[in-house]
Amino acid sequence: MVDAPEPGPAESWRRWAWVTCAALCAPAASAQSAPERRNWFNDPFFQVTAQVPGCPVPAGPFLTDAEKRVQSHGRAERGTTCWLAGKCERPNSYAYDQDIADAVQAFFHAQTPAPHSALWVTVQRRVVFIEGCVAEPRTGPRLEALIRSAVPDTERVIAIVYVKKAQRRPPYKLLSAPE
Repeated sequence: MVDAPEPGPAESWRRWAWVTCAALCAPAASAQSAPERRNWFNDPFFQVTAQVPGCPVPAGPFLTDAEKRVQSHGRAERGTTCWLAGKCERPNSYAYDQDIADAVQAFFHAQTPAPHSALWVTVQRRVVFIEGCVAEPRTGPRLEALIRSAVPDTERVIAIVYVKKAQRRPPYKLLSAPE
């Protein structure tokens, strides 16, 4: 058996650098992984159409823990303001969200207001957000008007839609690659 030669100073230094980097870089690499996103407040979020394959899924109500902490106070305050101002019968405007979501789903099941689209809906504080891909830009404003007139207790409807052929990237925050 032949003994391996002793490593020279350059080889020893390389090994030390490698081991040190591995020890120090591993935690940094794991720390840079995307934080977990959850629907912390259980806001209604659902897909209503799926005719555009590969349409990027919006982030909807999915937040990191840090984003949740930032939004908590404002949500509590805005939720009760409606009732305190006498504009809502329910003590919190978020209490309307599931009924509004059910009505929006029924509306999309009863008719096809956005053919050739892939759309997701988020309902928060009586506001309906419609995000996804559509065939033409005028679909967004049309959907806003239709939902506003068809769904009771809706305060606002905001369509943030994306025409894949005309735009480079979606105008909404993505679930898979949050900004």
